[in-house]
Amino acid sequence: MDNYADLMFHRAVAELQRDDGSYEKYQAGYNHRTQEQLSPDDIGFIQSRESMYLGTGNPDGWPYVQHRGGPRGFLKVIGPSQIACADYRGNRQFISMGNIATNTKVSLFLMDYLNQARLKIEGRASLVSVSDADPDVLPKLDLKTIPAERILVVDVVAMDWNCPKYIPRMFTEDMVRQVVGGQIDQLMA
Repeated sequence: MDNYADLMFHRAVAELQRDDGSYEKYQAGYNHRTQEQLSPDDIGFIQSRESMYLGTGNPDGWPYVQHRGGPRGFLKVIGPSQIACADYRGNRQFISMGNIATNTKVSLFLMDYLNQARLKIEGRASLVSVSDADPDVLPKLDLKTIPAERILVVDVVAMDWNCPKYIPRMFTEDMVRQVVGGQIDQLMA
C-alpha cells in the first residue's frame, strides 16, 4: 500500500500545513505509517462495521458520498489489502455505480461512534454482478440476509486512522434496548 500522506498531502495541502506549522509534525508522523497490508487490528475494525460512507467522483470531478450498510460484519477483508461487500438494491439512481464505471478511485470512511474511532481508506473499486463474482469471494459475504445485486470490491491503496477528536459518542438502538428494555418504545413515541 502507498503512504497516505504521499497520496493525499499534495502541494496545496503541504503549503497550508507549512502556514499552520504542522507540516514537520505530519512528515515525521507519517513516515512510519506505511504498511504492506491490512493489520489484524485493521481487519477487526473493518469487519465489525455496520455501515460505511463510500466516496466516488463523476467524470467532471464532482464528489459523491453514499452510505452503505448491512448487518455487522457486512464488510469483509478478502485479501491482504482487499475489501468486499454485497451491494444491495438501492434507490436505483446508480450514481456510485456509474461513477465507479468511469473512475475507479474511491474513498471509504468507516466510523465507530461508540469508541470514537474512524478509518479512512483510499482505493480502487470494481462492481461486479453476483453471477460474475469470484466464487471464492461469495461464501465470505452475507448474501442471505438481504439479496445482493452486485459485489463491491476495493483494492486498498492507502489508509489512515484519523484523530478521534470531535467524534460524538453514540449508541445503537440494540445497545440502548439492552439497558432500558421495552421502555425504548415509550421514549421514541
